[in-house]
Amino acid sequence: MVADAAGVLTQRNEAAEVVLPAARPGAQLADVVPAWLAVGHRSMCLEDGREPAVPLSGVIEGRRFEAHFSLRGDGTVAWWLVDDTDHQLAREALRMEREQTAFLAAASSTLLSSLNLGRCMDVTAQMAADHLADAVLAIAPARGRRLPVVSCLRGGTPTTSQEVVDPDEVPGLGEALRGFPPVPSRWIDASAAPRWMIPEGFGPIGAIVITPLPGHGVPAGALVLLRKEGSAAFTEEEEVFARLFAARAGAAMSAARLYAEQKAITEVLMRDLLPPVLHQISGVDFAGSYRPSADHERIGGDFYDVHPGVAEGEPSLVALGDVCGKGLEAAVLTGKIRNTLHALLPLADDHQRMLTLLNTALLSSHHTRFATLVLASAARKGNSVLVQLTSAGHPHPLIIRANGTVEEADTRGTLVGALPDISARTTTVTLAPGESCILYTDGITDARGGPLGDVLFGEKRLKRALAECAGMPAEGIVEHVQMLASQWLGNRDHDDMAIVAISAPRTHHLSAVNGHTRGRYTA
Repeated sequence: MVADAAGVLTQRNEAAEVVLPAARPGAQLADVVPAWLAVGHRSMCLEDGREPAVPLSGVIEGRRFEAHFSLRGDGTVAWWLVDDTDHQLAREALRMEREQTAFLAAASSTLLSSLNLGRCMDVTAQMAADHLADAVLAIAPARGRRLPVVSCLRGGTPTTSQEVVDPDEVPGLGEALRGFPPVPSRWIDASAAPRWMIPEGFGPIGAIVITPLPGHGVPAGALVLLRKEGSAAFTEEEEVFARLFAARAGAAMSAARLYAEQKAITEVLMRDLLPPVLHQISGVDFAGSYRPSADHERIGGDFYDVHPGVAEGEPSLVALGDVCGKGLEAAVLTGKIRNTLHALLPLADDHQRMLTLLNTALLSSHHTRFATLVLASAARKGNSVLVQLTSAGHPHPLIIRANGTVEEADTRGTLVGALPDISARTTTVTLAPGESCILYTDGITDARGGPLGDVLFGEKRLKRALAECAGMPAEGIVEHVQMLASQWLGNRDHDDMAIVAISAPRTHHLSAVNGHTRGRYTA
């Protein structure tokens, strides 16, 4: 169609008649065409035919057109319209697809950044509320009679609650929590939603979507999307997109729940594998320290235990050992050895018998590792402590005398778990007040470091360090040795390290007044 500078329509063709039936020659353009086209014509005439910065476009009878013009020699302007509806729809669909893909990628990254179940539920509810609905409920499987629920309003913060409700009372919720396919939104009566599903301050519900949160093998929960009364209902495309988001959220929640369960199991198992905290027993001071080969590990192949005597004053059994290898596999065998020794406590006065039975138990197991071990039975006798020592292929125990002399205990034997027959020699040492017996693993003496970076800490350096500890309490000796070994190592790799100190306190034994009851130890 053609119009002059005054905005009067001068010509039109048949195509223009179909699109703009009222546009007849002689009519004012502003009266027969949409406002956007009339304004564009006026602006083009005022600007002497210059192309607009943005292509002229608008809607005619529900379809989108682009308007193009040509300035004719007689001063009139010829306009032709191009139906751009399909292209516009394709561009809008592509934009939506890009936005949704970006949102799902961001959701996956955010959700999988935490292995905390509560955090995953909070993020799920908040992201869904900000992008998919006016309010959202993330619901985890029931714990007994309680249903864990995290709710969030758009632009708000998540809130957690425990609802004592029957999910089957809400159409689609019970099925979603059991992992069944979602019920279409149009099948759910929003007005029948129970009060607990409506977040505080939300108002009447206009539409509900309930979709499962699929997990790894078992359902991770359900996602509930809410829209306010008066808002548009959820489209089928929106429900499909909600399921795509729910799949990512469910995977993250399932991973977090699996991690929490495995962590709880690990903590229970680890509790028995960790070395005990040592203290004074029946007038004998005990102290121990353990450092695994890797800082991120808590257990390894070195171990120690102290088993108090059955009655007050009876010897306490100390076991310190080193299993071949390190890490979790070695820790499993240390657990077997410790449990076996615990079962053999009735034979604690016969170290040779205990070691023989332990060796038999290890040979009959599926483990192919061996271990070195030292047993010590310590009991208070007056002001002194008597220590019976038996080594099974382990480094010699060291005795710190009051004058600073460091002696090697005369005990040696065969390692356990490798040969059918073993032998060991037991020796007894007496510790005067202030003197100590040190049991250690070769992770300390084999520690490589120092100024040159590849020098063994060695037995001589250990003995010099212990000589400086004469008269120190057991705990102080242990901390001193571990500190020196750590300084020697720096950040270098190392083996597991364990050390136990058995000390005779600087105390005096006072007998009971009546001669029958137990005595006590005072400074």
